Amino acid sequence: MNTSSLLQFAPILLMFVAMWFILIRPAKKRQQETQSMQSNLQRGDKVITIGGLHGEVDSIEDTTITLKIADNVRVKFDRQAIGRIVNN
Repeated sequence: MNTSSLLQFAPILLMFVAMWFILIRPAKKRQQETQSMQSNLQRGDKVITIGGLHGEVDSIEDTTITLKIADNVRVKFDRQAIGRIVNN
């Protein structure tokens, strides 16, 4: 390969690198942060599910979380259904 053929591939390579830093890298970082948050949940944390349900963590099992959403009302969710922890 000579220099001119390498220069032809430069824009394609540059676009790939740009896509990595603009799309792929931030998405992986958000995914890792979400997994870390879901694995560090504790009893008593106030959370919002990905469906928008607000509740307090009542119990934690391997893959499920039981949320208390009202007096004497508890619902069970997969861990992955927890969208975020609320600081109230």
